[in-house]
Amino acid sequence: MAGLTEPHLQTELPGPRARELIDADARVTSPSLPRAYGLVPARGAGAMVEDVDGNVLLDFNAGIAVCSTGHSHPKVVEAITEQAARLLHYSASDFFLPIYAETCERLNRIAPMSGPTRAFLTNSGTEAVEAAIKLARHHTGRQYLISFIGSFHGRSYGSVSLTASKARYHEGFGPLLPGVLHSPYGEEAGRYIRDVIFHRLAPATEVAAIVVEPVLGEGGYVVPPPSFLQDLRAICDEHGILLVTDEVQSGMGRTGRMWASQHAGVTPDIVLAGKGIASGMPLGAMIARADLMTWPMGAHGSTYGGNPVACAAALATIDLIEGELAANAEHMGQVVLDALGDLAGRQPLLRDVRGLGLMIGVEFEDPEVADAVEVACFRRGLLVLRAGDAAIRIAPPLVINREQVTTGLRIFEEACLDVARVGPAAFRRAVGSHEAGPETPETA
Repeated sequence: MAGLTEPHLQTELPGPRARELIDADARVTSPSLPRAYGLVPARGAGAMVEDVDGNVLLDFNAGIAVCSTGHSHPKVVEAITEQAARLLHYSASDFFLPIYAETCERLNRIAPMSGPTRAFLTNSGTEAVEAAIKLARHHTGRQYLISFIGSFHGRSYGSVSLTASKARYHEGFGPLLPGVLHSPYGEEAGRYIRDVIFHRLAPATEVAAIVVEPVLGEGGYVVPPPSFLQDLRAICDEHGILLVTDEVQSGMGRTGRMWASQHAGVTPDIVLAGKGIASGMPLGAMIARADLMTWPMGAHGSTYGGNPVACAAALATIDLIEGELAANAEHMGQVVLDALGDLAGRQPLLRDVRGLGLMIGVEFEDPEVADAVEVACFRRGLLVLRAGDAAIRIAPPLVINREQVTTGLRIFEEACLDVARVGPAAFRRAVGSHEAGPETPETA
């Protein structure tokens, strides 16, 4: 299946078995889960996913940028299988787990800092964010944190307090973590931080950290100019503030380099990883300069964080990313960007195309159009995902090849034509209730 270059559809989407399972799901799962459309996957290989009705679809979202090495990469599966046969779990918080230390050593080696670093492993990206909040406040003795409008850092209490991509993530959960301030994202951020935050809201001497996504993820796949991160680095250096780069979505080769901050030539004090770090196994990481790790024994821990099976998957994943997949992301990403730029010239639904590597955002005129195009892609066998207010993210597995890219781009254009032909409202009325949910899903 991994060698396929075209979707193979045997039923309408979703098919009869998928509809049965969607209905069963609705009776037993939390209504908080914001499903995008009626995909019910059964297995996957490479950049292809087969659903429960035997339909094979081309994956351009990689499980929200998680399946970095593709679905069930043989080397990752082999590493998981071998580790599972030896030891499924022992907590690294209380005992010495060799593969935990091996994974930390490997992450320290690929970290974007030049000096010594130490790592703390978590179950997810949002837990890595929580760890960074605690470490930054503990090390600096300061209370305030700055993040950015449009950012997404997770849904646990500290991370959701930093998040500012949708008001819905805060609705009904207040009061949130105190001491969190938000700045506009992009070129004007430095001026706003200096003139508004430092001047009117919180003195620089009380700010512990600036937490930033080098490329906005759930906020719309927005790529800022290099000067944005460079100015933040200068502010942090001037005032003794820690720069924390949240690379949960943009890291691990997604943008063509191991870390998106490297495109701007900026070195963080703390970098956060997740999503693609272990090809789908639950793992996240906080990697910090060694001199910042001043918290005492017992200050932070995790029962499952750095689980040996997840660590085995991470080591195999890093091998693959370093070996060829980051380079493939850079090359295939440029192919996609060039083709989408051409499409924008002949398809008025598209308003903007931006990205780095295989982290590409396509902006539409309004959310209704973006939502309709997302569903039109699904019905034709292409899996894409909304982001921001009116964007679709293109984030396929890093193993994707030229033929699959060509197919996906053709289907994407056909989906745009489907929506343009009848209009987004009419298109959505024409599809059934199983085809799409009301919101875009996101995990951290």
